[in-house]
Amino acid sequence: MGHTPYGYIIRNGKAVIDEMAAEQVKILYQSYLSGLSLANAAHRAGIKRCHATISNMLTNKRYLGDEYYPPIIEEPIFQQAETERLRRAQMLGRIREPEMKSMVIPKLRFIAPISKKLYDDPFTQAEYAYSLIESEVIADNE
Repeated sequence: MGHTPYGYIIRNGKAVIDEMAAEQVKILYQSYLSGLSLANAAHRAGIKRCHATISNMLTNKRYLGDEYYPPIIEEPIFQQAETERLRRAQMLGRIREPEMKSMVIPKLRFIAPISKKLYDDPFTQAEYAYSLIESEVIADNE
């Protein structure tokens, strides 16, 4: 296990809820959903972490519970926070769809005539054979 998410502690090899920190996580979600910014929601919850960490806390699915972590946040609240996060990002113009650049891969035809010379050195023979290869771009209608 790498990093233990805020709100949990490890006891006897198992993740258990740290009641005080878990309450702060719940307050963070409630404050964010009430309209506060990430920084203000964290301040109200009493969580002193950087902006990116707070943002990651709002998107961490471990708070819903899994095979190792018990749940702290209920599914509807988590989904509401995710919807609100995306709404705010859209409103601020922070969601950018990646531009799909279409890669045009030309169709090629290779012609390799039969070698007329034989060399004792395999490298020289290979160099000669490669020099004979001709390629051309095939038009789409062919």
